[in-house]
Amino acid sequence: MTGHQAPTRDPGLQPERTRLAWRRTTLAFTVVAVLAGRQAVQFGVTAPGLMGLALTALAWLGFLGVAHLRIQQLSTPRPAPLTPRTALAAFACVAGLAVFAVAILP
Repeated sequence: MTGHQAPTRDPGLQPERTRLAWRRTTLAFTVVAVLAGRQAVQFGVTAPGLMGLALTALAWLGFLGVAHLRIQQLSTPRPAPLTPRTALAAFACVAGLAVFAVAILP
């Protein structure tokens, strides 16, 4: 009886497309964070606006970290699936950006 081996998976270009999607999402997140910063200083600097701006920058840095980690994971020959922890961190950054934008609005 011979041992049965699972066929080798050929991921094709799927990891590359996913890596590019993470980069596009990071770029869009950066644009939104910059526009939020512009909104915060456009009508004068207020305490809630500064707090919202600081938290927006923190959310942006968090998302950059999550995206960088995921892009590195996708560069391996057999990338691991997205973990729930990474997905939750990305969601928290995006949701946080939306909440912090409310503090920036005049």
